[in-house]
Amino acid sequence: MLKFLPLILIFTLFISSPNSKSDFEYIGASKCKMCHNKPPKGAQYKKWSEGRPHANAMKSLKGDEINDTKCLKCHSTASSIVNDGVSCESCHGPGSVYKSMSIMKNKTKALENGLLEPVEQVCKKCHNEESPNFKGFDFKEYSAKIAHPDPSK
Repeated sequence: MLKFLPLILIFTLFISSPNSKSDFEYIGASKCKMCHNKPPKGAQYKKWSEGRPHANAMKSLKGDEINDTKCLKCHSTASSIVNDGVSCESCHGPGSVYKSMSIMKNKTKALENGLLEPVEQVCKKCHNEESPNFKGFDFKEYSAKIAHPDPSK
């Protein structure tokens, strides 16, 4: 038993670490809007909400699809924040911890605290052959269509 003690201690520390993935909660686009709708940040929230396909993802569901978990996993944020459609956190990760300005200003800290970079693999969690409407996915082309850069960086 003693020879396994170091492994048990490491495992215990890992699952009790203050920032395990389970500690990150979805907070909704309205919380992101507070900072990401200002012109110096590129009015990113406005770009998302006005005519962007992700903001209207729930509107494309019909009938029973609105309550189907197979549909909600990609047409809403975390299958729970359905009114937002596919919002900020669907692509950038749950923001409960990284939303604070002290963390958000430091990319490394933000990534350690739940921020995801919207790379191709993140998009392909939904844009893949499982979708009944899948017609292929060109990451470079489609990411350019939804681009919302932050000019302050």
